[in-house]
Amino acid sequence: MSEVAAKTDLQTLLELLDLERTGEDTYRGRHPAQVGSRTFGGQLISQALVAAGRTVSGERAVHAINAHFIRGGDVKEPIEYRVERHRDGRAFANRQVTALQNGEELFVMLAAFQDWGKGLEHAVEVPDVPFPDTLPPLGDHFLGYEDRLKMFVDALKPIDMRYANDPSWIMKGTGEKLTHNRVWMKSDGDLPDDPLIHVAVMGYSSDTTVLDSIITTHGLSWGLDRIVAATVNHSIWFHRPFRFDDWTLYATESPVAAGSRGLATGRFFSLEGELLATVVQEGLIRHFPPRK
Repeated sequence: MSEVAAKTDLQTLLELLDLERTGEDTYRGRHPAQVGSRTFGGQLISQALVAAGRTVSGERAVHAINAHFIRGGDVKEPIEYRVERHRDGRAFANRQVTALQNGEELFVMLAAFQDWGKGLEHAVEVPDVPFPDTLPPLGDHFLGYEDRLKMFVDALKPIDMRYANDPSWIMKGTGEKLTHNRVWMKSDGDLPDDPLIHVAVMGYSSDTTVLDSIITTHGLSWGLDRIVAATVNHSIWFHRPFRFDDWTLYATESPVAAGSRGLATGRFFSLEGELLATVVQEGLIRHFPPRK
């Protein structure tokens, strides 16, 4: 008898995005086995994108989301997603998605959809970085840091990530500071042709590495410094169609940190240099220096 092949992390993510329809414009999402102390923000974003998109007819694509994180999710419980239909116009549609557990709001997201149309076009240039096939996989950067970065090492990894610069924990050892972060990303395998799934997987990925430039600006590192971080709000503008099983460069930087919050901006570029999406995230960032 042949052995059943082990499920890949990408297959697990795709199952998480296959929401259960529980009623009129209501859906249920679940958690993976690999979880942290609270629901991963990228999971909320991606599942909410699927819930909103399932209520929009035709090929009208999502072009913007604006999300606020209200409570940390219980990873032992499923999440209910309620979609409100605010508008269905000739070219636009608007939705609000509320994620709940036990009647309490975890997360609220506005999503805007628009028919694709031609018009004026321009974009900033893609940063000059090495191509992904010349860079080591993420796992190589964890070697020797497994104990200090256990949360990252044990996390679900449905995304193939290739740092074009050293990650924060490597720079911590060299004393380097960096005001930006550049990471190539794509799904770790082929995705279905459904454009909504590609958008959702990008949404999932957009909540990874985006806050890195806040801490590397100060020479700090996840796992090696005592840092508390949590997403407060997250926005994405999708500029053009894309496939997220092709390489994209996630280029992020932090224009400001103040009031125990840090702001990070990010841009997803295609391998050919087209700007695909823009991200802005505000996060709670608290650093507790060692006592002298």
